[in-house]
Amino acid sequence: MSAEAGGADRDTEVGGVADVASTPAVANVPTLNVANLLTLSRLVLVPLFVLALFTADGTDPAWRYVATGVFAVAALTDRVDGWVARKYSLITDFGKIADPIADKALIGAALVGLSVLGELPWWVTIVIAVRELGITLLRFWVIRHGVIPASRGGKAKTLAQSLAIGAYLLPLGAWADPVCWALMGVALVLTVATGLDYVVRALRLRAGSSR
Repeated sequence: MSAEAGGADRDTEVGGVADVASTPAVANVPTLNVANLLTLSRLVLVPLFVLALFTADGTDPAWRYVATGVFAVAALTDRVDGWVARKYSLITDFGKIADPIADKALIGAALVGLSVLGELPWWVTIVIAVRELGITLLRFWVIRHGVIPASRGGKAKTLAQSLAIGAYLLPLGAWADPVCWALMGVALVLTVATGLDYVVRALRLRAGSSR
């Protein structure tokens, strides 16, 4: 899930490992490779997830399980594509950019969908969305100056978001509300904290490059 867990190992901030994130793309690696196809499959799964989530107005338990399953599979590709890219040296510039975009599309679709259904407050979705969009724009802003190594916080943030969203997607009933809120609370704290950390590191990178 935000995903920002394993597959984002190719990313510069989200859920990755610093040594992989800072590794340059290998020359002569075709853009159309297994790792990138897995990333693209995550994008393809996003509309299917949304369709399952809104079928029967989101009230049919069977369709909620389907939506949760699609979300889980999409999140799993996030781990697999990063592992494949590392193991078989399939790291490409396209993958470094497409991977975080796919992650944010999946997480964003889930959050907006849950808010539209009235199951998640809009302010939670807005806080996370603003952070993710801001970091994406910031990433493009500093891309000419270098790569910011991935942090453990980014990986923890992605895991927390994925677990929280998964809990909200499952038709668990009112008894699970405290658990859902606790998970989302942790996700929010990590989302804001890692976002601020990324801003600081991006500014330092820009300043160092200028000097």
